[in-house]
Amino acid sequence: MQELHDAPLAPLTTFRLGGPATRLITATTDAEVVAAVREADAEGTPLLVIGGGSNLVVSDDGFAGTALRIATTGFELHGTDLELAAGEVWTDAVARTVEAGLAGIECLAGIPGSAGATPIQNVGAYGQEVSSTITEVVAYDRTANETVTLANADCAFSYRHSRFKADPERYVVLRVRFALEDAAGLSAPLKYPETARALGVSAGERVPLDRARETVLKLRAGKGMVLDPEDHDTWSAGSFFTNPILDDAQFAAFHARVEARLGAGIEPPAFPAGEGRTKTSAAWLIDKAGFTKGYGSGPARISSKHTLALTNRGSARTEDLLGLAREVVAGVQDAFGVTLVNEPVTVGVSL
Repeated sequence: MQELHDAPLAPLTTFRLGGPATRLITATTDAEVVAAVREADAEGTPLLVIGGGSNLVVSDDGFAGTALRIATTGFELHGTDLELAAGEVWTDAVARTVEAGLAGIECLAGIPGSAGATPIQNVGAYGQEVSSTITEVVAYDRTANETVTLANADCAFSYRHSRFKADPERYVVLRVRFALEDAAGLSAPLKYPETARALGVSAGERVPLDRARETVLKLRAGKGMVLDPEDHDTWSAGSFFTNPILDDAQFAAFHARVEARLGAGIEPPAFPAGEGRTKTSAAWLIDKAGFTKGYGSGPARISSKHTLALTNRGSARTEDLLGLAREVVAGVQDAFGVTLVNEPVTVGVSL
């Protein structure tokens, strides 16, 4: 277990932003993770858990406490059952499941970060969510002071949310277990229209696994959503805002604002999200509110490839990023009466 003091956190995040931690511990086994958490809790020291750093916005002042970087490894495949250590690189794990001919997470290729973060956010993209394949999550319960195993039904998964995100101070994910599908080398049925179109098939069809993965990687790369140190459009947290989910009254008011601003006959994106609820597109809202690709003149700007990504152009500070985010939130609220919610976790700051 490695320990550093006054350690920079920016290099551990995909934004490359944030000040130092008082103490940084890198744990390479589950036992080291649990020991570090127990020590911090016993001493009353604030604790920041870091995986791949792809969903963190850290204050320029840094973190006054112990930052715990989880660097555990473990990829165990038994038939169609997969167990990943929390520190496994997610996109590498997806590639290995495709190589093994197993379907279920192939459309989640290219998502940066670690396996342990996926159940927290209920990571999803291109028609797949990890909640559809996760069977169990092994975590250290800081309240009970013991390692527990939570079944899928106990994780309270919903859109970009979970029991772990709802109570972030309680659980530290150690391992994630999945049930994948052997479909004779084919993908799961494609649910996302853009993916199906790119593959030249209809929604609901299956395609070879490697084709599905490669297509998703190309789609993501075209939007700056695959990490590339030379491309500042990827110095981001991917989608910075979640897609708003509105009840019937909220959606009706939103629809009226759209007509008033954009003209009659303009229909905003709308997707069923449960009884009496409709999901719309944050990217559409941002664009139609006037924040187009590449918006901004400072060191933090909207990606030139995708309006949903806020980026560090190389010299930004966290406050630059937050200033841009606040401007976007205020602009969308003013234009459409919809409040955007940030997807990344903020540390020592808020919108």
